[in-house]
Amino acid sequence: MLKAIETDISKQARLSALQAEFAQHDFEELRTFCRLTYIASTFIWLLFDLIVSFKGQQGFTGLSVLLLGTMMMATLILGFIVEHRHFDVLNVFFVAVMALGIRYIVDGLPEEVQPIWLVLATASIFYSASVLPLSRWAFLAVVLLTWLTLNPFLMTSAEVLDLRGSLILCFYVFLSSVTIYCFFKLRQVKLYNFTLSKLLMSQAYMDALTEIPNRRSFMAQATQVLLARPREHDHYLAMIDIDNFKKINDQYGHDVGDEVLVRTAVCIKSVMAGHQYARLGGEEFAVYLSGVRRTDVEALMTTLCRQVREDPHEHPVTVSIGLTRLDDDESLNQALAKADKALYASKHNGKDRFSFYL
Repeated sequence: MLKAIETDISKQARLSALQAEFAQHDFEELRTFCRLTYIASTFIWLLFDLIVSFKGQQGFTGLSVLLLGTMMMATLILGFIVEHRHFDVLNVFFVAVMALGIRYIVDGLPEEVQPIWLVLATASIFYSASVLPLSRWAFLAVVLLTWLTLNPFLMTSAEVLDLRGSLILCFYVFLSSVTIYCFFKLRQVKLYNFTLSKLLMSQAYMDALTEIPNRRSFMAQATQVLLARPREHDHYLAMIDIDNFKKINDQYGHDVGDEVLVRTAVCIKSVMAGHQYARLGGEEFAVYLSGVRRTDVEALMTTLCRQVREDPHEHPVTVSIGLTRLDDDESLNQALAKADKALYASKHNGKDRFSFYL
């Protein structure tokens, strides 16, 4: 069973829409970490440049100032980026500038140590990129840029065929392979966990049949709105029940009953858009309306009753609704009890109608 569940999650994780949602979520979660990585990278580069400039008597040149200013500008721009795809582009630019800056520093070192420092710089960039919230193309672009710019055999004394060069090449290939593998594996695991979390959240807070929020979700969202909005704004609670639902189940079977539930949920979702609604259980639904007038509530309930009643289907149904206005300092549970009493009055007075709690 566990294997089947894992297979289902993996299939969903391959959906392009879900991958885009994951990429945006991953970037939003790690935005601060990205900014800190840019700041730390810029600071380390500056420190190395100062050491080479003064200890190595190379001098702090105008090019150093230009590179430093460009990296600081990229870090500043990062603070205004809100979409992951824009971060992908910015990161490629930042890495390109950083790699050129590192190459500039390394050129000021003694010739015999240059290949080693280029390999160390490559390892640092690869590791930093592997933990950033990058898309696949952006990470591969970073790898390609780093290979081209920080190649330890380009403009250095290292030769591929001599002993030192062969050792450097083996380590370079190993480093690149491990980093690329770790990035894709880590991204796969994070995407899997994101997909699993969405499924768990959906099962915990959404009704599987009608695909609208369930009781747990409704209580949480309605309570949050109730606490957030001033009580001088009117708050109303509606309890909705499908008339003669047990008879439909007994006469036509549970498949038809499920279809009726889904149709009713669709009507509620259509009419009550912008308000909190949910299936509480069985054939009972609830709607929480805030910041509305009583006349608006009456119009909405009239529309809902008519839409359910006039829904062209082989098995037509109607709904009864109980309404109550939430008084000051009244809890949601107390309001539910009052709305339930108003619902009983609607049932008693002929069904297919709404009643206010008196």
